[in-house]
Amino acid sequence: MAQDTSTSLRNLVIYSVFVRNHTPEGTFRAVIPDLPRIHALGTDVVWLMPIHPIGEKNRKGTLGSPYANRDYRTVNPEHGTMGDFRALVDAIHAEGMKCMIDVVYNHTSPDSVLYDEHPEFFFRKPDGRPGNHVGDWSDVIDLDYSVSALWDYQIETLCQWARIVDGFRCDVASFVPVEFWKRARTAVEEVHPGCMWLAETVHRSFGAACRAAGMTCARDSEAFEAFDMEYEYDVQEAFERYLKGETPLSCYLDLLDFQENLYPQNYDKLRFLENHDVPRIASHVTGESDLRNYTAMLYFKKGTTLVYAGQEAACDHLPSLFDRDTISWDTGTDLSGLMRRMAQIKHDTLDADDAFFVAADDENDIAVLRREHGGERKVGVFSLRSRSASVEVELPDGAYTNLIDGSAVAVTDGHLSCSGSPIVVTAHVECAWGV
Repeated sequence: MAQDTSTSLRNLVIYSVFVRNHTPEGTFRAVIPDLPRIHALGTDVVWLMPIHPIGEKNRKGTLGSPYANRDYRTVNPEHGTMGDFRALVDAIHAEGMKCMIDVVYNHTSPDSVLYDEHPEFFFRKPDGRPGNHVGDWSDVIDLDYSVSALWDYQIETLCQWARIVDGFRCDVASFVPVEFWKRARTAVEEVHPGCMWLAETVHRSFGAACRAAGMTCARDSEAFEAFDMEYEYDVQEAFERYLKGETPLSCYLDLLDFQENLYPQNYDKLRFLENHDVPRIASHVTGESDLRNYTAMLYFKKGTTLVYAGQEAACDHLPSLFDRDTISWDTGTDLSGLMRRMAQIKHDTLDADDAFFVAADDENDIAVLRREHGGERKVGVFSLRSRSASVEVELPDGAYTNLIDGSAVAVTDGHLSCSGSPIVVTAHVECAWGV
């Protein structure tokens, strides 16, 4: 774990914006009028997916993937000018939020400025041509971090952007040497103290396959040496198996407990239900009541919360990365009120240094999560199939108030009556160990 990572990052809410698809205009300036609404959701950080020009060679779709970067040091003219980008960042800051941008350091487009100027920076196939390690990524060519001059170029670029923004979401960070990220972090800290570092680590099965093939692919425990936050892809496959009904809830929750006992004390996992690379949660979970439980549980879990734009409207369509595919906000469902309330609970009630415990009622698909710090116990009960049941909780008998909706909650003989709606209650308790 990065030794100077503050656990306070766990209480942040990050909102992810794909500029091309966020508005009909698809520009930096068109995002600005939406910032007050985004902030009102409880957002602390706006993460802008890649803002750079997109390659044309081997382009996928009509507009290409933003992860096929053509020039690290400028912005995509389809979104506007550098002045327009700075105006968006200034507006994010004026709204009281921070701005994080995507950096794609494993690869570039085949027609990138960097390839034209420094072809020696790139991985070569046995026939001497530039290529990549992951065949499906046909619109990119991989960088070669055995070339020391590449490190200097990339770090200089990070320092350039760190003078404007507050953090970096690092695409497939596991494929880039951890030592590079550590050196970059040190350099950026001199330019922008407290800059945030989020690693997109990889699914366990993908990471294992990459390492078996001889690729550089850091394990999550290794990447934590350089990063403040990491994706929770180490448990994502278990979550997806639960969504498909292949395994019980307890299998997934047990892995959250495993994280709590495996990683360093100040570890921070990015908690999400969806992002631009995985299906929308509403495509799996179709009932609004169920969605409300999943959403409330997302915020209650220990770690930084990610919201992907459109999630608040329960969008079930995952926008294309390769074409104009504007978010359809008029879905008839609005989870914004719940998200605002859960963000408030996250900020005001949940402590960044809480201990975290899990329990599962597999018969009824109810997750019982418990957080504790300084004698304050917080219990969340999330009925993921909106079922009513009597649930065992580690709370003193008595009357409580559900912090989500203000309803009365009673605990009798160590059990709480769950009606199918999400519940969060708190109690002051004496530590069982007398400390």
